[in-house]
Amino acid sequence: MAATQVIRSEWTKIRSVASTVWTLSLAVVVTVALGMLISALSKNETGRMGPRDRTVLDPTYVSFAGMTLGQLAMIVFGVLVVSNEYSTGMIRPSLAAVPRRGTFLFSKVAVAAGLALVVGMATSFAAFFLGQTVLGPLRTSLGDPGVLRAVIGGGLYMTLIAVFSMGVAAMLRSPMLSLGILMPFFFLVSNILGNVSATKKVGQFLPDQAGSRILQVVPRAGDDTPYGPWGGLGIMVLWVAASLAGAYALLRKRDA
Repeated sequence: MAATQVIRSEWTKIRSVASTVWTLSLAVVVTVALGMLISALSKNETGRMGPRDRTVLDPTYVSFAGMTLGQLAMIVFGVLVVSNEYSTGMIRPSLAAVPRRGTFLFSKVAVAAGLALVVGMATSFAAFFLGQTVLGPLRTSLGDPGVLRAVIGGGLYMTLIAVFSMGVAAMLRSPMLSLGILMPFFFLVSNILGNVSATKKVGQFLPDQAGSRILQVVPRAGDDTPYGPWGGLGIMVLWVAASLAGAYALLRKRDA
């Protein structure tokens, strides 16, 4: 089967599974709604802020507060795209139709990543504009230094989270096992390692800790991270590449 036919087939699979559509929709709603809520709370706190607090406020990052939960939906999307075929047994006829494992895997990843990118960019821009509207006098604009980079980076970050999850799901093959590892990793282990002084130097190189640097415009006080926004995203790309390489290696070696 030609690569274009495989890509078309993968697009049909994703469109036909309601759960993947719902998870992407949830990513948009949660990210935007929570970002607006946190922006409203930040605006209400303005009167209690001293001059110094206002100078370190990052309006762009505030509007992205919902991405913490939005990435949860992107993780679920990435896992479902890959592991649905394993849980239903459809992986056998799929690999029979596309015996070239590399073509099968990377066509699936390319289609899902393209969809995640469109949704991620739309979510990032919507969260930014609506969040800045709510912030009112505290708002910033796309023309300010670093803001456009952060907004575009938000879309890229959400996409990379989804692709990383695809790689992990392809290695583990089980949706429950994949989610059982990814959820605690991103929402518990990573936060602990990134915020405890003894492990902070290790935690800052984890995919979400490094990648989320792209969302920040105003540096945090006392921040000694040894890389910048694009460097952090580059570290995340390396994690994604490693997960896909592992997925490809295992897919070649084992039966469906």
